[in-house]
Amino acid sequence: MKNATETKEPLTIRPNTYTQIYIQIVFAVKGRQNFIEEQYREELQKYLTGIIQNRLQKLLTIYCMPDHVHLFIGLKPNMTISNLVRDIKSLSSPFISERLKFNWQEGFGAFSYSKSQIDQVVKYILNQKSHHQKLTFKEEYIEFLKKFEIEYLEKYLFEWYD
Repeated sequence: MKNATETKEPLTIRPNTYTQIYIQIVFAVKGRQNFIEEQYREELQKYLTGIIQNRLQKLLTIYCMPDHVHLFIGLKPNMTISNLVRDIKSLSSPFISERLKFNWQEGFGAFSYSKSQIDQVVKYILNQKSHHQKLTFKEEYIEFLKKFEIEYLEKYLFEWYD
């Protein structure tokens, strides 16, 4: 039996499957360098949006900071978070290595929200620029881990260069 990617058919959701899954995904530029320059931010956001939409997922918002990316997605059950992030990173790699000259760092954070929190999360992500005038990415990321009560070892977090 062929899978959906072999037959070039779109991934579909099984009958009688109903979900409401909202996930914020955060990942970083390798070496945490400020390689996503403002002049390329919108182009990169459009490129990442296309990948997400081609995977039949619903992008609620996106913001690329110079050293990391925030995505907020209505995740459909036809794809795992890990596979989606893998696809986003791998399919955007030729684009970023050619135009922006960097690679993505290994790993990501994924945080779930309820429908009632959508507006709050969208505003938070779109306000990244001013938010990071008060807080570093490392502080923000550790704050997420603590808020969501996720156990972690600091040696396994992103490479930090503060």
